[in-house]
Amino acid sequence: MSDDDKTGPEGGSGQRMRRQRRRARGSSGRGGGDGTRLKRAKGRTESSKRWLERQLSDPYVAAAQREGYRARAAYKLREIDDKHRVLTPGARVVDLGAAPGSWCQVALERIGDQGRVVGIDLLEVTPLVGVTLLQGDMTDPGTPERVQVALDGPADVVLSDMAPNMTGQKRIDQLRVIATVEAALAFAEQVLSPGGSFLAKTLQSGSAQDLLARLKRDFAKVRHVKPPASRAESAETYVLATGFRGVPSDD
Repeated sequence: MSDDDKTGPEGGSGQRMRRQRRRARGSSGRGGGDGTRLKRAKGRTESSKRWLERQLSDPYVAAAQREGYRARAAYKLREIDDKHRVLTPGARVVDLGAAPGSWCQVALERIGDQGRVVGIDLLEVTPLVGVTLLQGDMTDPGTPERVQVALDGPADVVLSDMAPNMTGQKRIDQLRVIATVEAALAFAEQVLSPGGSFLAKTLQSGSAQDLLARLKRDFAKVRHVKPPASRAESAETYVLATGFRGVPSDD
């Protein structure tokens, strides 16, 4: 998750390398959203005050409340999919680091009743009608099988809006982000069907050459995308890989 989707300026941690904590809401997925209970309070740090002001003035936060999304991040996925058409009707979709569930909400809207959405997170996520939510670690050896059982087959799309906790030290943070993408990709390679797609958050400074080489080897097309809902001042961007070729054999 990007800084603009944290529940506060310091954020939290989720998957071992996962999307940082965002508040989940009721099972209907309606009402609330980021900023629902934002209140001014004495004793806030300056960073807390800046975060609060930004949330209060953010049109995407207001839109999430109005349209019933659990976080403003929903609009990032909507905008990416509007342009690149990743979420097709009937698709099987996995959302890694799913809390609080806004990307699951969007995925379910786009794929329709014939598709399936499975979200996984270390956090317990408030139920969403039509979505299978698994609590666990994506790096556990048994998790890919659990996910495919829930999907009733391989995935067509693997999504990851995960991000590690940031230190403020550019080089360290970049390495952590790359490691997060690599972990998500390793999972995707175990569950994706041929022709499938992988979308993951990274940084504008670019992905490691080894990671890019791996993506280009395993997918027909790789590109970086930055949706309008991603704040201009944020270094986040997304890597979108489509046309999964399958994992090469060891032979």
